[in-house]
Amino acid sequence: MDKYIPLSKKSKKEQRKFHAMQRRTWDGLNPVTRTVPNGKAYDRNKQKQTDRRNSSYFRDDRNCCFCF
Repeated sequence: MDKYIPLSKKSKKEQRKFHAMQRRTWDGLNPVTRTVPNGKAYDRNKQKQTDRRNSSYFRDDRNCCFCF
């Protein structure tokens, strides 16, 4: 039977070994909380993107009135 030695009396190497065994890992999981954006809410950036896609100013067309 091993004699009990307090952690403070053990060497630094043994203390690190003990603390490493106490730590847990996330096993590939990211602990950051994720939220799903509300689909019904007004998103100004989304509206800008759709406007830019539909606008003839940003397209590379030859018959565009802004092209010279």
